[in-house]
Amino acid sequence: MKRRNFIQQASVGALAITAGLGSVAPARAGEKIRWKMVTTWPRNFPGLGTGANYLAKLIGEMSGRRLTVKVYGAKELVPAFEVFDAVSRGTAQMGHGAPYYWKGKTEAAQFFAAVPFGFTADEINGWLYHGGGLELWREVYEPFDLIPFPAGNSGVQMGGWYRKEINTIDDLKGLKIRIPGLGGEVLRRAGATPVYLPGGEIFTSLQSGAVDAAEWVGPYNDLAFGLYKAAKYYYYPGWQEPGSNIEAFVNKEAYEALPKDLQSIVSTACMAANINMNAEYMARNNAALHTLVNEHGVELRRFPDAVLNRLKELSAEVVEEVAAKNAVTKKVYAGFEKFRNQVTAWTDVSERAYLNARG
Repeated sequence: MKRRNFIQQASVGALAITAGLGSVAPARAGEKIRWKMVTTWPRNFPGLGTGANYLAKLIGEMSGRRLTVKVYGAKELVPAFEVFDAVSRGTAQMGHGAPYYWKGKTEAAQFFAAVPFGFTADEINGWLYHGGGLELWREVYEPFDLIPFPAGNSGVQMGGWYRKEINTIDDLKGLKIRIPGLGGEVLRRAGATPVYLPGGEIFTSLQSGAVDAAEWVGPYNDLAFGLYKAAKYYYYPGWQEPGSNIEAFVNKEAYEALPKDLQSIVSTACMAANINMNAEYMARNNAALHTLVNEHGVELRRFPDAVLNRLKELSAEVVEEVAAKNAVTKKVYAGFEKFRNQVTAWTDVSERAYLNARG
């Protein structure tokens, strides 16, 4: 009897200790684990929404269905811009979005999405995977009990849809433009008013005149949203997002409760999804651009050099000011700038030189 009582008391004590460590108990061998993934994208939206689906599918298949992930589009479980908080507090175990959406939580997050005139997709992957960027990113998300992973990239984006021509920097003044992140702050400095909208609200806002212009992604996604029906002029290059990193982030307690092999599967699946999304955009954008121009009569325009040069000057000012805001942004920017100085020297004699030679 004494032995049985001792065992029961020890078991209760162990459960109490486990409960004190967090609300997520470690998974038992052979246990089927079910996660929820909330996203900032409309459900099944090409490239971005389907990228979240692809990631969930990989995790299920690679784990032999030991870990399955159910995907929820924006507003299906929580609104698009509440995804970060939902995963942080454990309402869902996983989120899928873009880091610059969370600048209200931490300004430093923007450096891991897209910096105006900053990294291309290949360069940001180099920084994140082999240049110390991922370690910095995880430090930034640590206070929110989140673990981020690169999970996609749309490559160089377009400059956006405008209802009027942009011939000088002054043409931007007074315009209400849907644009997130650091690019929005640059346009504010140029005299425009950046408007913060989730993807699903862009078309109606542009069509109704609630905004005068809108930046979304590129031809593949812009065609799917029908933005050509709401604005006439389609500008390039996407100075504001030269390589837009898409993220998956996981609730820390949920991740640490997984066996080591399932943790590795989540990490590896995110890397595979990252590569796959970038390849998909490279394959799809050209055909979509052809459709927009040749079937829908979209007027493709390049931003004038004088406009781009001024935006570049303003971008440098904005990025440096954000970087100086606090110790976290200073540390992240220092890592970003160190890698940029290294990688651009190589990019100049590799990609840039080759593309110039190819013509």
